[in-house]
Amino acid sequence: MKRKALLIGTAASLGMAMAVGATTAAKVDGYDATAGKYARTMLDQGKKTFRYDTFGSEAFWGDALQLHKAVAGEKNGGVGPGVSPKTALAVGLKVDADVLPKSLKRKIAAGKVNLDDPATTLALLKLNAVVGVKAFLNKDGSVRSMGVQCSLCHSTVDDSFAPGIGKRLDGWANRDLNVGAIVSLAPSLKPFTDLLGVDADTVRKVLATWGPGRYDAYLDKDGKALRPDGKSAATMIPPAFGLAGFNLATSTGAGSVTYWNAYVAGTQMHGMATFIDERFDDKKQYPVAAKSGAGHTRHSPDDATGKLAALHFYQLSLPAPKAPAGSFDKAAFKRGQVVFEGAGKCSTCHVPPLFTEPGYNMHTPEEIGVDSFQADRSPTHMYRTAPLAGLWSHQKGGFYHDGRFASLLDVVNHYDKQFSLKLSQRNKTDLVEYLKGI
Repeated sequence: MKRKALLIGTAASLGMAMAVGATTAAKVDGYDATAGKYARTMLDQGKKTFRYDTFGSEAFWGDALQLHKAVAGEKNGGVGPGVSPKTALAVGLKVDADVLPKSLKRKIAAGKVNLDDPATTLALLKLNAVVGVKAFLNKDGSVRSMGVQCSLCHSTVDDSFAPGIGKRLDGWANRDLNVGAIVSLAPSLKPFTDLLGVDADTVRKVLATWGPGRYDAYLDKDGKALRPDGKSAATMIPPAFGLAGFNLATSTGAGSVTYWNAYVAGTQMHGMATFIDERFDDKKQYPVAAKSGAGHTRHSPDDATGKLAALHFYQLSLPAPKAPAGSFDKAAFKRGQVVFEGAGKCSTCHVPPLFTEPGYNMHTPEEIGVDSFQADRSPTHMYRTAPLAGLWSHQKGGFYHDGRFASLLDVVNHYDKQFSLKLSQRNKTDLVEYLKGI
């Protein structure tokens, strides 16, 4: 009887344990499902935000600068000659081919669309086909304002339909985009002249120094238009892919990816956003920002903060693109990897597979052998170890934060000298092939 009771008790205990285990498993499965659904939702929302959200920036680019009027031209209710599709493509604007109707594609291919007419540009804007730019329309179809999106600078297209027209490549740096030339078209530059305390001609002269693929995200903070050597203070537009897994995300490490998203949304896109950074209250380092209160940017309603999480999620999902077959020498790539991890000492800081330090990825200008100008414009006074994956996709305009090195070999030669590596020419060329193929 005792044995029978023991067996019954054991069976009951096992049954209870199985029931509890099943309940726990169901809870885990339920939470896993919830997390999976959340991830998909965040990706979808973040993609939409990255590609299409203006954060209310039309109040600045359209209502204040009146940039849409310069695009439309006098014949279409605006001012001046207008901006034709040819001109738009020439200053680096891109067109999303997936948005274009098939009938329009056929007409473009057949040469039956006037690419010299600003009215065609307006038609493309109304289709929401211009990457990174959104037009806001009146009831009669005329354009009343214009806003910008994250994808303006940090997306391009694959040119699969025509140069400047193709499928979107989110996260890729648009090194063709001439932001300065575009902004200088604005009929009113009063927001800039009031902020910087200079006239419109001076603003346009500064914008003209930027050139394709360059932008100055600190001009409205410190008022420095030029470097001490007289060159433009603008830096290269960086990619927004391959950022998952490492710490500080900008060239001078001012903050993380989501910090930069808030900074750009609130102070560069001039959207209805909130951005807080009391470091910009420093009157000596940031005289313009200290006066304008840029470090305490707040808008009500806030059209950006609620979207930052999904935007961050989407950006971290963007992988660095693989180098195309034939774009580098495979045998030299393998030899270059040995140099990278050995004699070149590159992997000391560019730790594979992140290709930056896991942890604090910052260095003084003296450590890397460059001047401190751009570092000193940042609250950090330092430079971040740049990730190297996908480097091949943003070679145009040069390397480093300011494009100071025209080629990868120039970069290798710099570090060879800085760290007294004494690499052979063969080692250097092999290392270049490895950098091209990462």
